Amino acid sequence: MWGGWEPLGNIEEMGGGGEDGAEERGVDVGLKDLSKRLEDFARARDWEKYHSPRNLLLAMIGEVGELSEIFQWRGEVDKGLPNWKEAEKEHLGEELSDVLLYLVRLADICGIDLGDAAAKKIVKNAVKYPPNKAAFF
Repeated sequence: MWGGWEPLGNIEEMGGGGEDGAEERGVDVGLKDLSKRLEDFARARDWEKYHSPRNLLLAMIGEVGELSEIFQWRGEVDKGLPNWKEAEKEHLGEELSDVLLYLVRLADICGIDLGDAAAKKIVKNAVKYPPNKAAFF
């Protein structure tokens, strides 16, 4: 992602990790925090000129392709991925993160508050699909 560079740098750059530099799990990071970190990361590398909506969208689509490859020949998988190796789950997490980070950056560049837009969309969907009529089949 990001031309071979990870967008948030290493965990120490992000202010995370323990004293031994190990990655923390379960860190609660908000969309606005991610947006700021991505903006700072791009600015520090003079990459802002490359972060047009089109370029970010196309990069995100590429990452969605990489995410799709993970599931391509597995058929249906159980919730929680109980039969997956830890390395496979870690790889999945990395690809999901790539998609999320491009989405957050794209929203930011387009001037969209992604958290607000998502919250409004959930409300809109609740009206459109009330609980008693939400059956898909």
